[in-house]
Amino acid sequence: MNKKIAIIIAFNNFRDEEYFIPKQVLEMGGNKVITVSSQLGKAVGTYGGEINIDLILEDVDVDKFDAVIFAGGSGALAYSENETCWKIAKDAFSKNKVLGAICIGPTILARAGVLSDKKATVWSSPLDKSAVKILKQGKAIYKDNQVVKDKNIITANGPEAARKFGETIAGLLE
Repeated sequence: MNKKIAIIIAFNNFRDEEYFIPKQVLEMGGNKVITVSSQLGKAVGTYGGEINIDLILEDVDVDKFDAVIFAGGSGALAYSENETCWKIAKDAFSKNKVLGAICIGPTILARAGVLSDKKATVWSSPLDKSAVKILKQGKAIYKDNQVVKDKNIITANGPEAARKFGETIAGLLE
C-alpha cells in the first residue's frame, strides 16, 4: 500500500499492545510507520516495550502523512490537554486524513473538537466513565463497541481491540 502513517505515543507509559500490534498490522500491509512523541530518544511502554522516536510532536507535518493515530496508555492522558496534539488532530481531520485513536486517545480527538456528531468509542471501566464524559462533552455519539468507524475516523476502546483497530485502519487506507 505504501502509505505513510504517524503513530503518536507517550514517551513514558504508552500502552504496548496499542502501539506494537497496529504498527505490525500496518507494516505487514506495506505501509511505513513513523513513531512520534513529545521528545526524541527511546520511549518505554507500560510493560517495558521500547521504541526509538522518529519525530517530535512539534515537527509533525500532517501533509506528509496518510494517517495519524494516537495510541493510548496512562502516559497518553497528558496529550488530551496538549494543544499541539489538538492541532495535529484538527489538521488531519480538515485534510480528510485517516485519523485514529485507541484507549484514552479518543479524548484527544474530542478535546480537539473533531468528534462532534461522530460515532466514537473510548476506554472506560465500571468505576471510571470520565473518558466517556469527555467524548460526550465533545459532542461525540458514544458507542460501547471495541472499534468504531465513522468515515475517516477510527476509535477503539483498549488493548483487546488493538488488532481489529489496526486492521480497520489498514482497510481504510487501501
